[in-house]
Amino acid sequence: MKHKKCTETSTELIDSAAVISVGDDNAVFANLSASLAEIRKLKGVIGYILRSETSAIIDVTEQDKIIDYALLSSQISESSFEMAKHFNISKIESVLVEGKSVKVLCMSVGENKIGIFMEKTATHAWIIKRILL
Repeated sequence: MKHKKCTETSTELIDSAAVISVGDDNAVFANLSASLAEIRKLKGVIGYILRSETSAIIDVTEQDKIIDYALLSSQISESSFEMAKHFNISKIESVLVEGKSVKVLCMSVGENKIGIFMEKTATHAWIIKRILL
């Protein structure tokens, strides 16, 4: 007899942030989530995406651009990983991409991927320190 492992999938709205979860508890994910919720309140921060293997939290001001932000964040993370491999860089702590009026800070903390979207004038150095604490 074969047994199937069933994991619970849920989607909920917490303080206007979409949370998608598939079972498993992740203490690092929970800590990052709390830090990002505080960072989100800072002037100039447009929003963030936090994702792990089993969960994701998306909190952005412009709800109609969630897919655009998700694709941008994912592409930056994947491209930086490929560049690191190509140039034999062992680990990239963070990547900052600046556009005309917006910048994106992408980081990996363990198995968790973070994309923080902010106005170009926002200070990102403090955000990096806050996440890495």
